[in-house]
Order: sequence, then structure tokens, then C-alpha cells
Amino acid sequence: MPNGGGVEACRAIRDACPNTRVLFLSSYEDDEAVRAAVVGGASGYLVKHISTEELLRAIHAVAQGQSMLDPTITQPLLTHLRVQKEISEPLQKTLSTQQQHVLALLAEGKTNKEIGMSLQLSDKTVKNYIRFIFQKLNVTRRAQAAALFTRNSAARHRAADNITDP
Repeated sequence: MPNGGGVEACRAIRDACPNTRVLFLSSYEDDEAVRAAVVGGASGYLVKHISTEELLRAIHAVAQGQSMLDPTITQPLLTHLRVQKEISEPLQKTLSTQQQHVLALLAEGKTNKEIGMSLQLSDKTVKNYIRFIFQKLNVTRRAQAAALFTRNSAARHRAADNITDP
């Protein structure tokens, strides 16, 4: 789309006319495109291979206030959402607040000594926290724990953006 993408156009349309319902018809079937469209204010998202009859039904449904997602993208999208939930839940439910602080510093590349100084803990206490974190997250290396933390943080930020973005 010239001069910006469909999501930007959707936002502009919805800002100018909040009651307007936008239905995306796209060649992109990936989760990111669908989420961006929905966060941008779209009422529906269809992939271009649909039949004329299906397109007309979707247009009428969206015009009546329903939301539409192309069936070919629904299952991958739901799977992605479940995976994101599985990534973020273990850290929030499994780790104590102090363990989450230790993990955050570990993910920043801090040494045990630096983590201890930041949190006013002994090196031995930090080492024990890290051992328990590894057990709870089922990882064996600092890099694995840091990667889990980073994915969790990114998932939380995306979720927060989805809640606060119009």
C-alpha cells in the first residue's frame, strides 16, 4: 500500500470515523499481520484465496457488527497465542518475586557477584536462587534462562500493547 500500510490506514479510518468497521483482505497469513490488523482496529481479516460468496458473507457479517477471521489463519493464530501463554505463565506462576529479580539481572548478563550486590545477597544465596530457577524452568544454562526471560518480557509487552492500543 503506498504511503503506509493497511494497519495505518485502518487506524486513520477508525480515528476519523469510529463506527466504521474495517475488513482486511490480505495475501499475508502470518500471526503478526493478523494481530497488527486487529490491534489497528480491524473487525475482520480474510486471506485473498476466499471465494466471492465467502467474501460477501464476511462483508455482511462485519457490517452487522460481527468479527471475522479467515479459517485458514484461525488455528495457527490460536496455537501461537497458546505458546505465548505457555512461555509467560511459568515465570509468573513458578518463580517467586525475588527469583524473578535474580532472573532479570541474569538476563542482563550480570555475574553472580553483580546480582548479589544489586539485590544485597551473598554470592552463595544468588547461586542457590539460580539453581532453583534452573530447576523450575527446566533449563541447564544461563543463556537458556535469559532467552526464556526475554521471550516472556516480549510477550508481556506485546500483550500490554494489545490491551492499551486502540
